[in-house]
Amino acid sequence: MSQIKLRIFELPPIGTNAYLLINEATQEAALFDAPFGAKEEIGKLLERFSLTLTGVWLTHGHWDHMLDAHAYNKEGIPVYGHKDDEIMINQPDLMASFSIPGMKFESAKLDGYLVAGQKLTILGQEVEVRHVPGHSPGSVAFVFPELKWVISGDVVFAGSVGRTDFPGCSHEALMRSIQDNILPLEDDFVLYPGHGPKTTVGSERNLNPYLRG
Repeated sequence: MSQIKLRIFELPPIGTNAYLLINEATQEAALFDAPFGAKEEIGKLLERFSLTLTGVWLTHGHWDHMLDAHAYNKEGIPVYGHKDDEIMINQPDLMASFSIPGMKFESAKLDGYLVAGQKLTILGQEVEVRHVPGHSPGSVAFVFPELKWVISGDVVFAGSVGRTDFPGCSHEALMRSIQDNILPLEDDFVLYPGHGPKTTVGSERNLNPYLRG
């Protein structure tokens, strides 16, 4: 039985998925995206199972995926993201016009940059970083080739694709990102999106109305 687990947390205020990768052998964990409430909710699980959080990897810089990043900065846990989204992470107030009224933003910082084609080892697992702009300039997908997992952010969803009506978005770039970086994967790769249920590359290739043909 695999000692690598993936826990999914659907967090407020708009149901953003945070993914906690766990290596049960080493008692270590890695967090992908840091929505509002991540620090408290995921902290409970870390404490319950005596897990050490090794880092936070952001799929992109939109407010609903980074609101708790500042809390990890304060604890000295490294936060990683793409440089093209750094301005939103450093100055989240820039996103106020497309957030929920009354949301409180706190500036966060990146401790390291993710780049296209970068090969990482996270909790003993090989991970490839794929730059997938369109929903945001600095969107990335994390491909786990051995596990056949993709933590894909807001690039593609079950039956849909990411919004492109925010500043810095481009529908043409998004579709090109999916065509070049997601659809070439084998059908049985599991996609873990930023919102909604998991799906597979094959399902989206064959059934997603935005991608068929």
